[in-house]
Amino acid sequence: MSDKIGIALLAAGKGTRMKINRPKTLAPLMGRTILDFILDSLKEFSLKKQLHSSIGLVVGHQKELVKEHIENFYPEDKKIVLAHQKEQLGTADALKSYFHDVKGAWDKDYTFVVCGDTPLLTSYVFEQMYELMEKESSLDGVCASFYADDPAGYGRIIKSPIGFQIVEEKDATNEQKQIKEVNSGLYLLKTSFIKERLALLDSNNKAGEFLLTDLFQKDFQVKVMAFEDSQTFLGINTLEQLEQAESILRKKKTKKLQLSGVRLIDSSSCYIDWNAEIEAGSTIYPNVVIEGKTRIGESVVIESGVVIKDSEIGPGSSIYANSYLEEASVGRGVSVGPMARLRPGADLKEKVKIGNFVEVKKSTLHKGSKVSHLSYVGDAEIGEEANIGCGFISCNYDGVQKHKTIIGKRTFVGSDVQAVAPVKIGDDALIAAGSTITHDVPDGAFAIARGRQETKEGFAKKFPVFRKKKS
Repeated sequence: MSDKIGIALLAAGKGTRMKINRPKTLAPLMGRTILDFILDSLKEFSLKKQLHSSIGLVVGHQKELVKEHIENFYPEDKKIVLAHQKEQLGTADALKSYFHDVKGAWDKDYTFVVCGDTPLLTSYVFEQMYELMEKESSLDGVCASFYADDPAGYGRIIKSPIGFQIVEEKDATNEQKQIKEVNSGLYLLKTSFIKERLALLDSNNKAGEFLLTDLFQKDFQVKVMAFEDSQTFLGINTLEQLEQAESILRKKKTKKLQLSGVRLIDSSSCYIDWNAEIEAGSTIYPNVVIEGKTRIGESVVIESGVVIKDSEIGPGSSIYANSYLEEASVGRGVSVGPMARLRPGADLKEKVKIGNFVEVKKSTLHKGSKVSHLSYVGDAEIGEEANIGCGFISCNYDGVQKHKTIIGKRTFVGSDVQAVAPVKIGDDALIAAGSTITHDVPDGAFAIARGRQETKEGFAKKFPVFRKKKS
């Protein structure tokens, strides 16, 4: 069998029933899109079978968004080409658009036709269909089918002693509607067969569309291939079906993590994106959200209520309850929280401690430094083994620009200190509690910047708060 295969990925649907302001194929799914999952399976199939394949992505509604997605996420992939279906006239019309717009499509010996709203398709399905065509060289086409408990809405597989045909729901008789074996919409066809038959298809059906199901007739050299797992062919037309697909993928993801040595205390309550990576020995508590390209090292503990987005967590670190991390880098043996926030650019080196109600943004904290309570660290660099007291604020914004605070190694900063940036505090310095630091502090210096206390005996009763209590 030839290894020259074209793939027509039909992705022109509006997704009207989903009520989202984007093409259906770009609906978000496990931190990716529906389209990404299909492309992954197709590429895996082509790689396993060592095929010379190309993908023609047939777009229509909001085609510029699909084009932008391909350019952003597949910039080096020259095998993905866009074709434009100008009107929604049916699957056969979409395939015509593919052959019209994709250069060299007619030169392929075989053509896969794949629906762009079926993210659960696996390379296994493509491989099985390809191997059947490979085994029976006289076949002109293969249609994938499955058995549905509720077949409503699907085309029915009508078998006979000499073959089979597909009858759409709208065109089916009451007797045919009882049939449980249904069309998946996935086809593998000889390109020469498509060329011979495609132009002959008409729209003489109740839908008034040009349908590829008409390529499967009783007297054609075609076969139906039934698959046991109906979930594989789940088409996404509603947000309810999107949730169903996500639930299936989440179970696959958590199973994979558990088999690799990750402990999920209650996997049903956790949300972990498809591309997130977690190494063996780590423990994930209930009600945790891990999104994007997050990387979590070995033996990490993530407590309940934690949200992590596009961040990296080093081995042996602990992220305590209800902390929020976004685009942050956490080194080895670090502790964060509870109830801490790491914003984009937070870079915590080895054995750093970030305590409760501490916020860090665009700052580097070097090995062993500590910010334990109720503090804001923004646009700052804190040296090794520095200890920052409760209530510290780096005053980084002057209303127009952001400025940097630098604190040296082993420096001790007392509670309720404000560092008005730009300012630099040296190594081994001591900053007195309650100080507002506006000038640089050299190495080994002690800085105190607060007004002298005055105590006026018997004066408190003159204030309204005490007069009110007395009355």
